[in-house]
Amino acid sequence: MATLSPALPLSAPQLRPVLPALLGDQPLRGIVLVVVSTVFLSSSDAIAKYLTGSLSGVEIAWLRYAGFVAVMLAAALVRNAVRGGPSPFRSARPGLQVLRGVALLGSSLLFLAGLRGLPVAEATAIGFVSPIFVTALSIPVLGEKVGARRWLAALVGLAGVLVIVRPGTSAFQTAALLPVASALCWAGALVITRKINGYDAPQTTMTWSALVGFVLLCGIVPFVWATPSLEQVGIGAAIGLISTAGHWIVTIAYRHAPASTLVPFSYSQIVWAALLGFFAFNTVPDLYVGIGVMVIGASGLYTARRERLRRVPAPTGVLPAGGVR
Repeated sequence: MATLSPALPLSAPQLRPVLPALLGDQPLRGIVLVVVSTVFLSSSDAIAKYLTGSLSGVEIAWLRYAGFVAVMLAAALVRNAVRGGPSPFRSARPGLQVLRGVALLGSSLLFLAGLRGLPVAEATAIGFVSPIFVTALSIPVLGEKVGARRWLAALVGLAGVLVIVRPGTSAFQTAALLPVASALCWAGALVITRKINGYDAPQTTMTWSALVGFVLLCGIVPFVWATPSLEQVGIGAAIGLISTAGHWIVTIAYRHAPASTLVPFSYSQIVWAALLGFFAFNTVPDLYVGIGVMVIGASGLYTARRERLRRVPAPTGVLPAGGVR
């Protein structure tokens, strides 16, 4: 998992960032929070995998976003009642917030579609290819200059994905392409987050993402609607609550320590996904998945080390990793 590089200064008229990128340097606390967040996020994916057997990905996403919106609206009410201050519904970059919400929704829908045909661990591992897309998108979107070493690391990560997917062999599944597309959308969301970093609070970004995704899903879900049972509604709500908690925890983590410090521990999500896949679905990752994960991990760790040498600050309010939706 590659960390995000900083955006270049904005062209005129320029906006003054209103938030510090990092609240404090407490690496141990950040590491613990990141590991805890991966447990929540892996659990959310495993529960979603269970629901894909009876509901469409769009309907699962709608249930998840309903929980997401409920949490964020409750948080907004509590914040206004206790602390006051700027409303999380007001953004300094509303256009980018909408675009980020669309990208995040695309990532979620594509990943859910992939889960229908793939084990949780395999889909999660493939999703960690997003740093490759972040590297590519950072050139036109952020105006960065990407050096040969970062490109080499990205290509190594891509090789790891090819080991897992194995195109051209009997083991290849077209469903494996869906987490790749999901990773592309997630990378877009990450790059946009870098552009709005410092202008909006993390709670504002999460609130906008929840509302944008939910509104769009409300327009789509009637076309695929199948009335869920009370159990399915409860499970869908649990997905929303668990995934939102995971994102919130990781948001806090990346405000306590640099991304280059925390990125290696984000890979624990693959471990939890494998364990949950085994106990819940009796699936065991094969040797190729293991090799691919190690190759992808080596690529991400090298890029994280390069970012540490460049002393790039962590982005506010987002996990710069591929496996989180």
